[in-house]
Amino acid sequence: MLDSGDGEVVDVRLITENGVQRRKADELDTLLDGPGLLWIDVAHWDADTERVLEKRLGLHPRAVHDCAVRNPVPKVHVYPDQTFLVLHAPERGARGHVHYIELDQFIGPNWLITVHGPMNPVVPLDAAYVETRAVARRLENGRLRPTRACELSAALGSALTGRLREFLTELTQEVWNLERQVTAGHMGDPEVFLDELFGVRHGLLAVRTMAALSREVYGRMCRLSVFGEAGAPQLDDLEDRFRRIAAMADSQREYLQGVIEFYQTRTGTKMTIAAERLAVIAAVTLPITALSSVVGMNVIVNEQTRIGTLIALLTIMLIMSGTLLAWAKRKGWW
Repeated sequence: MLDSGDGEVVDVRLITENGVQRRKADELDTLLDGPGLLWIDVAHWDADTERVLEKRLGLHPRAVHDCAVRNPVPKVHVYPDQTFLVLHAPERGARGHVHYIELDQFIGPNWLITVHGPMNPVVPLDAAYVETRAVARRLENGRLRPTRACELSAALGSALTGRLREFLTELTQEVWNLERQVTAGHMGDPEVFLDELFGVRHGLLAVRTMAALSREVYGRMCRLSVFGEAGAPQLDDLEDRFRRIAAMADSQREYLQGVIEFYQTRTGTKMTIAAERLAVIAAVTLPITALSSVVGMNVIVNEQTRIGTLIALLTIMLIMSGTLLAWAKRKGWW
């Protein structure tokens, strides 16, 4: 028996012209044979859920297996009476890591099953329900009233593009802050600053990858006319949204790469200048070191210090050093 209720395994909603009703999971048999659109949201795909839904709705075994494991890339499988869809959303982790939050969908004739895929244990549970809760709010306040499962699925896809766009907005703001620090020369600890730069770049790359792969999935669905002629505009719109998000993320990544190159060039220039100055210092002190090592001990470490000879040696050292400094100045080395 499937559980139902707040915080339980399965959340069942019946969507009709009159509104949205929360129903019990043990009413599935009656609800599936009745009017309206049924939305079955599965918080955790376990053996009991798999057994009941696979048998009652005739779910494809391959798709059922994909619900129980993590899928590294989005995908779509089209079957005669249903479509299985896998999408990913971003969630920021520690040290620049981006978690892939998976949302699986079974799209049937008058029902939709959403399955929240396995996640890394460190990810907050709320991160898995962003899209479904957003769509549920639209249903409850009457702003969304789908009559077909494909319309409800499209609403979830739209919510996912919104999540990608918000994540991209956050990363873009960080890019601006980093660019200001680089141009102003206030980077702080270089190692920490480099971690920030490459962490943001990784986030932009993750957004681009998710959006680009999802675009390909919806492009495939358009080609196969998964939503039928009436639903074709929704698929075209979703494909266009993912394409544009991928393009924007790629543009921001290129801009950030320019900031990184600016920072690296400035740092490299400073290191080159420092190396040149160190080389000048070494060149200036080299003849002094050589001269003192040859005759210095004979002048100072003796029965008595030979003041005249010592003064002559120091004078020679100063002349040699001054000559080398003047020559380095003419060469523009300092």
